[in-house]
Amino acid sequence: MASVALPALSCRSSGEQVKELRVCTNRTCRKQGSFQILETLTALAPPQLRVTPCACLGRCGSGPNLMALPQGLLLRHCATPSRAAEILFSLCCDGREASSSYAVTDALAALALTNNALSQIDAGNLSEAEALLTQALELKPYGGLHRIFKHRSVAKLGMLDYSGALEDISRALALDPNYAEPYLCQGDVYVAKGQYDLAEKSYLKCLEIDPSLRRSKSFKARIANLQKKVVELDVT
Repeated sequence: MASVALPALSCRSSGEQVKELRVCTNRTCRKQGSFQILETLTALAPPQLRVTPCACLGRCGSGPNLMALPQGLLLRHCATPSRAAEILFSLCCDGREASSSYAVTDALAALALTNNALSQIDAGNLSEAEALLTQALELKPYGGLHRIFKHRSVAKLGMLDYSGALEDISRALALDPNYAEPYLCQGDVYVAKGQYDLAEKSYLKCLEIDPSLRRSKSFKARIANLQKKVVELDVT
């Protein structure tokens, strides 16, 4: 098993694409902040890279530790968001002309803007959230764009900008057709527009991608609301 302390693998130079990045969330790495690193990597990762939690990788004390697959490359000392962003750039750089330092800075700035925007959505400040997410997109981070478009679609839906929300959903799905969450928002838009057949198709597509949602309270609530709307329409 290869083990390095600094990012050392580029998809372009290795000839083999990294498909999964595992983050140890066992006791020692957890104490060293691996859950924060997991969140950062998940938010910044491009669609083709899965980021998943895992059990101990056998290098306790030098973590948080990551494993790049299928190469089996162990990456140590990933203790800060900047370190996580550097690793992602090294593994999944896209051939852009900008140096890695600029790319990492832009990615972290976009992430900060996105996190701020999510707080604004929770507070009901939807126009502020949309503006922040637009700023994040303008930075053109090397990963996570599909998530930013999805978040902006939620803000636009809350502002009753249905066409804008559907446009951002389409952009998110163009980047990652197997991303379940945009289909949830798409279904919500169609429910708001009274297009219940389309809403049902969106929710079913979401469930097809992620069957675990069947147990989600929020998903069940969406289905119940849709069924109620259909019944009300039939009565009238």
